[in-house]
Amino acid sequence: MTDGRQWDITVVGGANTDYMVRGPELPAPGTSVVGDVFIEAPGGKGVNQAAAAARLGSHVALVARVGGDARGQAVIDGLVADGVDTRFIYRDPDLITGVALIQVAHRGEKQILIAPGANHALTLQDVRVAAPAITGAALVVAQLEVPLDAVLEAGRLTQEAGAQMALDVSPPRTLPRELLRRLDLVRGNTREAETLTGVRVTDRASARAAAERMISWGARIAVVQAGDAGDLVLRGEDEVWLPRILLEGVDATGAGDTFMAAIATALVEGWPLERAGRFASVAAALATTVFGARAGLPRRAAVLELLDSFDARADVR
Repeated sequence: MTDGRQWDITVVGGANTDYMVRGPELPAPGTSVVGDVFIEAPGGKGVNQAAAAARLGSHVALVARVGGDARGQAVIDGLVADGVDTRFIYRDPDLITGVALIQVAHRGEKQILIAPGANHALTLQDVRVAAPAITGAALVVAQLEVPLDAVLEAGRLTQEAGAQMALDVSPPRTLPRELLRRLDLVRGNTREAETLTGVRVTDRASARAAAERMISWGARIAVVQAGDAGDLVLRGEDEVWLPRILLEGVDATGAGDTFMAAIATALVEGWPLERAGRFASVAAALATTVFGARAGLPRRAAVLELLDSFDARADVR
């Protein structure tokens, strides 16, 4: 645990049931494609990031809202199995647990359609009731699958407690400067970064331009995905470039959530920025090697083993 706080990381975010089908290609509008694999599992960016951080060694709590249905209980049971503190997950008897319909092609491309359900009912009061988990964490991680008011309240409580806050800008949207000024870390893929900053990200240089804009608005660390080339991490004058790690990927679902959970875990543990970024990059790559977001979330030992093997090869060169 860090600085005597009860949790390393508290996640405020979405909780869904994922229904995933894999097929040879993604269907075009008006067409059908016959798939070969189906998975039903807990998902949502909040759930994925909380479970990933726990598997990577952090003590984690999740603040979220699920329905009163059996799927909501399955989400909670899965998190308990991963060691996540679920006391601040609220059950809503009047709404369904969120649903994500995910289609994945054999080459790893995906498309997702979401019914938010109870996610959109997470309120300021829910966040205030969960204040012990927010003020008692070293780092609070949020995304945008829940109402912005709830995220803003989490940011306010985090700032008052002197803790750190990270935001995954997904789904993409513009954000008030009030929130950006409170962020110690902000991360977006190419589309999310463009929506937030207005910079069209296509390569390392444009990723840097987007990251610089995020930092100019108050974020301490900015992470921007530069398409398939890799990820750029910027903190002041310190720039870390993380080329894409090429493993035999079958499904990119959950890779971004794994990256965020991994870099958050490493930064809470006080790792240097470069090694924290490489840890996150390796973890995200491993997440793509298994079909299913939940199934692909890697364990700490596997990430460290692969990271050490890359370090050894670099030493040989």
